[in-house]
Amino acid sequence: MKNLCVVLSLLIIFALGSVAFKNVKTGGIIGKITPIDAAATVSLVATKDTLSTQINQGVFTFTNLKEGVYTVVIKANAPYKDAVLEKVAVKDSATTDLGEIKLQQ
Repeated sequence: MKNLCVVLSLLIIFALGSVAFKNVKTGGIIGKITPIDAAATVSLVATKDTLSTQINQGVFTFTNLKEGVYTVVIKANAPYKDAVLEKVAVKDSATTDLGEIKLQQ
């Protein structure tokens, strides 16, 4: 009986441990702004949270994002106009490529 209790306890601990340390899969968003000097900042908005990233030669990347729907806000340098991309979906372990985003004057 004692051995059975020990075995059952170990099975329960193993089952709980495997669930507790399950890897959270994350995704990302990438895109390229043209002209390359048209944008000042790129931000990502999800409900109450906002995240900004660097722009390098017009290219921006957001990584380690949870699955969900986001809004991408591009603040432009004059004479270009700001741009907002709504309902950008991110799925587990996938990177959403927004392609080329041409800012208008």
